[in-house]
Amino acid sequence: MKRREFIRLIGGVAVAWPLAARGQQADGVRRIGVLMNIPANDPQSSAETAAIVGVLQERGWTLGGNMQIEYRWGAGDASRYRKFAAELVALTPDVILAVGGTAVGALQQASRTVPIVFVDTTDPVNRGLIASMARPGGNTTGFVQFEFNFSGKWLELLKEISPSVSRVAVVRDPVQFSGVGVLAAIQTAAPSFGVEVSPVDPRDGKEIERAITAFVRGSNDGLIVTASGSADGHRKLIITLAAQYRLPAIYPYGFYAADGGLISYGPNVLEQFRLGAGYVDRILKGAKPADLPVQAPTKLELVINLKTAKALGLTVPQGLLTRADKVIE
Repeated sequence: MKRREFIRLIGGVAVAWPLAARGQQADGVRRIGVLMNIPANDPQSSAETAAIVGVLQERGWTLGGNMQIEYRWGAGDASRYRKFAAELVALTPDVILAVGGTAVGALQQASRTVPIVFVDTTDPVNRGLIASMARPGGNTTGFVQFEFNFSGKWLELLKEISPSVSRVAVVRDPVQFSGVGVLAAIQTAAPSFGVEVSPVDPRDGKEIERAITAFVRGSNDGLIVTASGSADGHRKLIITLAAQYRLPAIYPYGFYAADGGLISYGPNVLEQFRLGAGYVDRILKGAKPADLPVQAPTKLELVINLKTAKALGLTVPQGLLTRADKVIE
């Protein structure tokens, strides 16, 4: 299915659902809400929504037939998450799939009964979203992206690909719970690599450009971009700035490297969505979120963009190339 046709299809379903919401029990159609963390027009959004629909279709659900999906797009904005969480809950869906902890928190405030499946969420126990990984309890379960201590690996890989780096700006969203924990983990690891760490806390494109420009001093600077809806939505700007200022940079997901980022290390995002859709299917067929254990990724992907490395004048160590899951040339 072509991207434009797919968007028109989900758009048509989104319009039809509110009109039919009162009759959802009688008509046999199961309704799913999805609260995304990126803008609707982001190219990555079509891949993620296709991953959700693909798994559900494999499990016997037909979009526009026995299944309807209503999407909302948070775009990394906490106020939008709160607004859209209330909208989705008001539609009385059978289950909601949420991307990121901020979206989950907003949904839990809106309802403690509608089943919630999350993906791309960090440390859900300590942030109070679930009781435990094995037995989450309540109405929420899902898949975490990584633990906070994993963040030190970004610094290690950045030093491996660019040993001269001694100052690193960490782009994070300070409003998000994960933004605080990830920065702390990187700061803890920094002394062992001889690196000075500075947080960069932009909220929009103008702030991102201003903050990165203000950070840059010389040839020993580098960049770590942490996972957040805001960074995902502004990734092309961040990648462009890294190229402009010749900053070696590491990113949390492979689609950053595909868009021209130097190196990425993290979970396969589309696999998270596929796994989340699997839990949505199980809940639609009678499983309870409280009984479905929260799972961590079993594999993290290393992606290297050799074209970007050459543009920065970097020679990627052979050992790093050997370990890479994907090399973009």
